[in-house]
Amino acid sequence: MFRRTPKVFAAALAVAALTLGACAEKTTDAPATGGGSDTSFPVTVGSVTLEERPQKIISLSPSATEMLFAVGAGPQVVAVDDQSNYPADAPKSDLSGYQPNAEAIAAKDPDLVVLSDDRNKIVDQLTTLKIPVYQTPAVQTLDESYRQMTELGILTGNATEAADVVQRMKDDIAKLVSEVPQRAQPLTYFHELGPELYTATSKTFIGSIYSLAGLENIADPADADGKNGGYPQLSQEVIVDADPDFIFLSDVKCCAQNAATVKARSGWSALTAVRQNQIVELDDDIASRWGPRVVDLLRTIVDAIAKVSQ
Repeated sequence: MFRRTPKVFAAALAVAALTLGACAEKTTDAPATGGGSDTSFPVTVGSVTLEERPQKIISLSPSATEMLFAVGAGPQVVAVDDQSNYPADAPKSDLSGYQPNAEAIAAKDPDLVVLSDDRNKIVDQLTTLKIPVYQTPAVQTLDESYRQMTELGILTGNATEAADVVQRMKDDIAKLVSEVPQRAQPLTYFHELGPELYTATSKTFIGSIYSLAGLENIADPADADGKNGGYPQLSQEVIVDADPDFIFLSDVKCCAQNAATVKARSGWSALTAVRQNQIVELDDDIASRWGPRVVDLLRTIVDAIAKVSQ
């Protein structure tokens, strides 16, 4: 998910909800052919076949960019979209993942394009130009994230390193989960996507990470039927009545929200999260992506829980 502004936030959420159900040349459960970095090409993942190891990769997804660099394909990446800001040495360009332009992409002569959304029918356009496209749609589970990293490793000739990254993630997450204290009554939370009080339920990817930490989401009843795609907008009254133990802010960079601005909101001073100083300022980027840094997100959540007395 890209950086948001208040004026376009509601629309961005609607698009994000659609993205969760997107389908095209994306990851599948079908077995992939090919192997590690010492395995010869061609390799096939789903409907994508590469005759040779790609050396001019373009990434139009911040999450995919992080995955590519994590699995060791960084030296093969020649350009990333204008929202890919991590790692710092990623070759940022003016290419857009929101409004992809086939002509601009083709001008860089890529041998693999990785993107999340099939906007402007970009997949068909690039396929017509004989440019291979691998799609990494927004995930809903960690297993889907692991699969994308694994398949990116295969496609780029870095399968062994990708497998190592996935295993480290699994081990780190298991260790963090084991450190969460058992409670008779689960702690509750509100995850803020924007100051308009949009949030995410437990059925979303971000919600599943909180569930790993044993937290209860106050937003779940607001989208029990799933009509909001897991991203309902709560009223202030609902939040005040729910009185969450934690407030996690993922609108710090985009919307200048922080603990001080939350405490200054009318009617919020009596909330447990406010009174107990349990307002957690997240990194917007880490909280909206599904690459290897999800471990850092879970660590932040677990560390916050550890500070609460039994």
